[in-house]
Amino acid sequence: MKFLVTGAAGFIGSNLCDLLLKKGSEVVGVDSLTDYYELSLKRRNLESLEGEGRFTFIQGDLKNMDLGDLTARADAVFHLGAQPGVRASWGSGFWHYTDDNLLATQKLLEACKGKTIERFVFASTSSVYGDSETAPTPEDSPLLPISPYGVTKMACEHMCWLYLKQFGVPALALRYFTVYGPRQRPDMAFTKFLTAGMEGASIEVYGDGEQTRDFTFVGDAVAATAAAAERGELGEAYNIGGGSRASVNQVIEIMNGILEKPLDVRYVDTQKGDVRHTWADTGKARNALGFSPEVDLERGLGKQLAWLKSLAG
Repeated sequence: MKFLVTGAAGFIGSNLCDLLLKKGSEVVGVDSLTDYYELSLKRRNLESLEGEGRFTFIQGDLKNMDLGDLTARADAVFHLGAQPGVRASWGSGFWHYTDDNLLATQKLLEACKGKTIERFVFASTSSVYGDSETAPTPEDSPLLPISPYGVTKMACEHMCWLYLKQFGVPALALRYFTVYGPRQRPDMAFTKFLTAGMEGASIEVYGDGEQTRDFTFVGDAVAATAAAAERGELGEAYNIGGGSRASVNQVIEIMNGILEKPLDVRYVDTQKGDVRHTWADTGKARNALGFSPEVDLERGLGKQLAWLKSLAG
């Protein structure tokens, strides 16, 4: 099959491209290579991909590209390109989120109208739920995001449903819960904590550290994403959570073990937009996508630490 992957140089996108290529597919990856974090890391993500004869990389901004030919030649589209980050979505930088999330998604959906693509898989987030009162959280829970980032991803989901209903674009959405592992962005907590542990620096924990997350290893997340090209119902959203729910303090204890030394932890004020707890009800994804996470938190953190050590030489 031939796939179009947006956000191909990013954390989840590059891992997805790796998996699709291993399955023998042809992949066209698009990424604007923004400077949200170091471009050298994104280019490193692309290195192994660009050695594959079945991979083509195109640098470009979805909002300004001619996407007609790309969507015409794709059997399915994986739309992972977006402006990430809950905390950075407040204030004057919000325009990045309206432009690179909502406007870019609408432009790509427009380009899929009338094409023969079989699936449009949209990468959403658990942030659309906000502080859900139901635990574990099923997909039919109210969408009440508490960050501007979550609002834009919710709006993108609704845009997908509009294009499915009005124009037949075959869309479905995956709501990722706190993905971690090799290639994780440097602004994300696990990369920051493990890097600080390697360097002997201190870390900051927002709040009391008793907030919990349903952590998902990137290999499990991309396996579910690839499955969505062939399985799952159009117009539906699916929770992708790894089943490794833990508090930040529990994560730090695991990291202390794999680092073989304790992290120097400083507790600071909570941040606007951070939810207290997340916990995915993944029964729907298990039944529809065959989703079955395989990597537990300790093993996944070990893999991420090994990757970080490889970056450090």
